[in-house]
Amino acid sequence: MIKRALISVYKKDKILEMASFLNSIGVEIISTGGTYKYLKDNNIPVVEVSEVTGFEEILDGRVKTLHPMIHGGILAIRDNVEHIKTIENKGIKPIDMVIVNLYPFFEKVGDVISFDEKIEFIDIGGPTMIRAAAKNFKDVIVLTDTNDYDNVINQIKENGDVDYNTRKYLAGKVFNLMSAYDGAIANFLLEDTMSDYLSLSYKKVMDLRYGENPHQSAAYYVSTTNKGAMKDFEKLNGKELSYNNIKDMDVAWKVVNEFDEICCCAVKHNTPCGVAVAESVLEAYKKTYECDNVSIFGGIVAFNRKVDVDTAKELVKIFLEIVIAPDYEEEALKILSSKKNLRVIKCTIKPEQKLELCSVDGGILVQGSDNKLIENINCVTEVKPDEKYMDDMIFGMKVVKYVKSNAIVVVKDGMAKGIAGGQVNRIWAAKQALERAKDGVVLASDAFFPFSDVVEEAAKYGIKVIIQPGGSINDKDSIEECNKHKIAMVFTGIRHFKH
Repeated sequence: MIKRALISVYKKDKILEMASFLNSIGVEIISTGGTYKYLKDNNIPVVEVSEVTGFEEILDGRVKTLHPMIHGGILAIRDNVEHIKTIENKGIKPIDMVIVNLYPFFEKVGDVISFDEKIEFIDIGGPTMIRAAAKNFKDVIVLTDTNDYDNVINQIKENGDVDYNTRKYLAGKVFNLMSAYDGAIANFLLEDTMSDYLSLSYKKVMDLRYGENPHQSAAYYVSTTNKGAMKDFEKLNGKELSYNNIKDMDVAWKVVNEFDEICCCAVKHNTPCGVAVAESVLEAYKKTYECDNVSIFGGIVAFNRKVDVDTAKELVKIFLEIVIAPDYEEEALKILSSKKNLRVIKCTIKPEQKLELCSVDGGILVQGSDNKLIENINCVTEVKPDEKYMDDMIFGMKVVKYVKSNAIVVVKDGMAKGIAGGQVNRIWAAKQALERAKDGVVLASDAFFPFSDVVEEAAKYGIKVIIQPGGSINDKDSIEECNKHKIAMVFTGIRHFKH
């Protein structure tokens, strides 16, 4: 039987309906400052917390519910004789329901306000009350989510109380919320350092139809505090996004944002199958398509510029899962939307990921994002690279970062002519990339050459420049092979494995 409820909410959504219902069944409502005034102004009978504690709010409201008269009423176990005797002796009345939502730290931590202002949005009293109520969930109903109000109201109407399983579920939601809330605060104060405990703060925004395969369940969670390209995009057309869609979008968007030039990238199975820069969006797309006009089918295409009408007309000629760009001309959007299932994504946030996470059985691997391209340009061969190849060398290294290791990208005139990766040895990847490219001039590799075989293969296809990290104990063999074939080779000092 619910006799007393404590309500303290920052967001007032649906609280009048809940409070009115509680009042209608004779529940005494206790409340704090802003909520007390809000309920009273709306003619809901309410008792201020200070009347219960006999102690006014102090420290600008930092201390108001942190008192035995409140927490004794929440934490007393009703079928524990000693507990009940203790609170009766102290004049403490049980509190049977706690309705609280927290200061909006999730929202405010990303605002342009001072550090001290953000600190003030760290809630103390609210978390303490809901944790206490959740621990004592058998006796205290705890509500932190407005979506649960109707179910609780309906159960009370039908049965006069809320069942055990619902109480337990609501208590679980408290600790689930608090782990994210505390995680957000920890990350704010520790500034994404790799501290002793991994604090994650993510909120589910959608259930997905399935994961990588139909028998795998999946959901999509986004950061509660940080902005991010894959959090703050807008879907303008098409079906719901899938698990694989979001992973592929992430790679495609990161690739095009490596470039200041107009760039297009096609991604299939989480790896680029075509990338190009050009003077126009249409030309960039055509060059990307030419790189691999087979794999692009059913893939994802990203641009770092507004999509125009002419490009849209080309895009709808083949089956694509997604087009992602910072904007679209009005008529271009109409053309793309003529394909009702084509997901058209508008994304304006540049990638800014600092940490990457990968789950393994029983653990999580954490690393800093691969945000460095080249340590230095060090030519190690007798032949020096012609200056006209420099842009293609840089282009190749930017693309190779996003191709699965062992990664080889063959480039000519701002266009990936051949891309290969995911092989268990580098020579297989090199052969595939060169075979596809045929007329490439620059070969980029994500890691060093353990043998000279890649250089030998490159020479067969007329490669002029090789750019790679260097660092193998057999570097001398590759250098000598390059000198033999008059190929310039440059070491960068930075490896870009992508497992």
